[in-house]
Amino acid sequence: MPGPLNGYRILDLTTVISGPYATMLLADQGADVIKVEAIDAPDHARGAGHGNRQLTATFLNNNRNKRAITLNLKSEDGKSVLLQLARTADILIQNFRPGVVERLGISEDTVRAVAPQIIYVSISGFGEKGPWSHKPVYDPIVQALSGLTTIQAGSDEARPQLVRTIVPDKLTGMTTAQAVSSALLHRERTGEGQHVRVSMLDSVMSFLWASDMGSQTFVGREVSTQRAATFIDLIYETKSDYISVSVMSNKQWTALADAAGHPEWKDDERFKTPALRDLNANERLQMIQNELLKKSAETWLKILDDAGVPCAPVLKRKDVINHPQILASDLIIETDHHVAGRIRQTRPAARFSKSTPEIRRGAPLHGEHTNEILAESGYSRDEIHKFRELGVIK
Repeated sequence: MPGPLNGYRILDLTTVISGPYATMLLADQGADVIKVEAIDAPDHARGAGHGNRQLTATFLNNNRNKRAITLNLKSEDGKSVLLQLARTADILIQNFRPGVVERLGISEDTVRAVAPQIIYVSISGFGEKGPWSHKPVYDPIVQALSGLTTIQAGSDEARPQLVRTIVPDKLTGMTTAQAVSSALLHRERTGEGQHVRVSMLDSVMSFLWASDMGSQTFVGREVSTQRAATFIDLIYETKSDYISVSVMSNKQWTALADAAGHPEWKDDERFKTPALRDLNANERLQMIQNELLKKSAETWLKILDDAGVPCAPVLKRKDVINHPQILASDLIIETDHHVAGRIRQTRPAARFSKSTPEIRRGAPLHGEHTNEILAESGYSRDEIHKFRELGVIK
């Protein structure tokens, strides 16, 4: 059975990561996603990073299950084709900087005039208003402005650090995909399309508030300078390698004390309760670190696991793909791309018991399905040929 979004069509005018990742999530769940790219300025991700045979890993991993068309949206014919496609679409997603769609003549009002029930989605860096709304934005900029780099450092007094993966981009993609599903449900119930706006800054700030902004939660009781809870994190060095150990409950703390051969830790007044263990975290974690240095990672993982203490090896990227839990989850799949060759990716993370997402096709070449999509939209072979001669399509 097809994925749960089978039958819905999305016009994807996004580039790089945040938008393409959102539309890939929706495509994985069954939506027909048409990727619309400029003729002379394709998605930047096509040329970013490690690649093989015209396709980079970044592009492959954010654009599967899509079809691709080229359009010159600066021409009247190109805009006319886009509006014709919009008549058949349920959703249009774009991540141009605020003001660009108005200059191109493909704003919400223009699109809605021909497709009244469409869900029009705008992804931006900082939103549509405010002094930063028209600034160029990339992931590190949002990490800095949102406070994420300070949170990653552990303390307001420490040197800020980037999270070494593009959290704002990918989190914005996930936020957008979830919002699109909600907008579709609203339309199913009411018949109304609407404009969904998602910014990278909004997405990250909402994400951080769930666990990292407690110092600013209580009005009038804000903490002016956030100090690090601990001077080391929950990655420990052993005699052979690194492992992670995390204990939260009293039962787990007791189990760790016994497994480490230090039953006296259980009677230490500094560690009697979770609150006291947090208060004296530096002393507690240093004691654990000193003990874990005495044996190998493999030995400790066996001891701790047998005792019911949450623990895990710290894996390198090359080791992750062969871990028994990853293999048991059937999370990593291999497929044959018609141009890039044999590739490895993750399957869609969400699993549905009745409507199973499928990998229907790999990421498309630039404009690969232009003729096919235009023919579906009612354009004749001669009209398509004329568009190509006029530079409307490639």
